[in-house]
Amino acid sequence: MPVRCREIGSADVDRLVDLFTRGFRIRPREFWVRAFTRLTERPALPGYPRYGYLLEADGAPVGAILLIFSSSIVQGQPKIRCNVSSWYAEPAFASYAAMLVSHALRDEQVTYFNITPSSHTLPILGAQGYKPYSGGRYLVVPMLSAPSVDTRIEALAPGVSDADLPTFETELLLDHAGYGCISLVCRAPNQRYPFVFLPLRTLHVIPVAYLAYCRDLDNFVRFAGALGRFLARRGFPLVVLDSTEPVQGLYGKYMNGHRNYFKGPDRPRLGDIAYSERVMFGF
Repeated sequence: MPVRCREIGSADVDRLVDLFTRGFRIRPREFWVRAFTRLTERPALPGYPRYGYLLEADGAPVGAILLIFSSSIVQGQPKIRCNVSSWYAEPAFASYAAMLVSHALRDEQVTYFNITPSSHTLPILGAQGYKPYSGGRYLVVPMLSAPSVDTRIEALAPGVSDADLPTFETELLLDHAGYGCISLVCRAPNQRYPFVFLPLRTLHVIPVAYLAYCRDLDNFVRFAGALGRFLARRGFPLVVLDSTEPVQGLYGKYMNGHRNYFKGPDRPRLGDIAYSERVMFGF
């Protein structure tokens, strides 16, 4: 039976929801419906697939990989990156999985990153050329940091814009607010700083906020006190962030593990998982 790899189209969505529901039994069908709905609603990046690629045999999808492409700014230049999300192949077609992945990762100008790898896939990531860019997570109590002088924190909600931010950051904040994140603008004298936090329901019963976007991790350290007090008043006294070691100026506990991986020309910044499956799908 001939097998081919092609781009996923909107007509494939219902069958791929079924495929991923069968392949990932720990996640309900509603999870995949939400994931594909958010990919459908988000404008596709010109020249790149909206959803990813699938394996097709006798007209039916037997495998697929989901890709989330976005544009980011690296040293002042626009660059393309891609969060490699869930991939699955039916057992009878597992030997074709390498063809699917190599097709998906073929653009050498794109930086691919994986932030939710299963432990059994780590040898595969290594063989594909991935390298870790974070070594663990740092759980911090930001409200213990010193307050910032002349600083005001405001939430940016869907339908509200901020003319003092670059357009792409305003769109990023609004998009992530729509995904259920806490999108904030820190107003300091003569400057505005954007932050996105992903609410996590519990960590040993205590709610935490995951730092999903900032321009630079130093910005979070600088405004940790003000941000921490704002988040604490809304029920999130703790913040967790990707890190390679404890961050000077923050009070907390560093935890090894939970590594993030990348492949491509630009090492991802710590403190930026915008437009990833973790924030869009709710992993």
